[in-house]
Amino acid sequence: DYILICAKIIFMKILVVEDDPFLQKVLITKFKKEKFEVLGARDGEEAVEKAKLKPDFILLDILLPQKSGFEVLAEYKKFLDPQKTQIIILSNLGQKDDIQKGIELGAVDYIVKAEMKIDDIVKKVMSLAV
Repeated sequence: DYILICAKIIFMKILVVEDDPFLQKVLITKFKKEKFEVLGARDGEEAVEKAKLKPDFILLDILLPQKSGFEVLAEYKKFLDPQKTQIIILSNLGQKDDIQKGIELGAVDYIVKAEMKIDDIVKKVMSLAV
């Protein structure tokens, strides 16, 4: 089973949408270590364009330049299959209304950055991969 899980993860693609260059670099490095194919985007428009490459997962910040994460989620609904691409919001916005809005727009989970370590974020995505 472990070998099958590892083999499956090797072929997984994740899009990390984060405007903070340091945090994005750390996340990309961690996911590459876990054998994910990793794409990065730093603003809402780039997030929409790169999602057309059909990643298995999208880690999406809400506070982004050009388009908010909520606007990006609305765009994703037009062309992404939620059965094939799981979207996890990773944001500093932790208000109940923001979380509810993100889930209603199609996110499978909502992580508040300040409440979770980087390694735990990676583990969370990996748990959804199996």
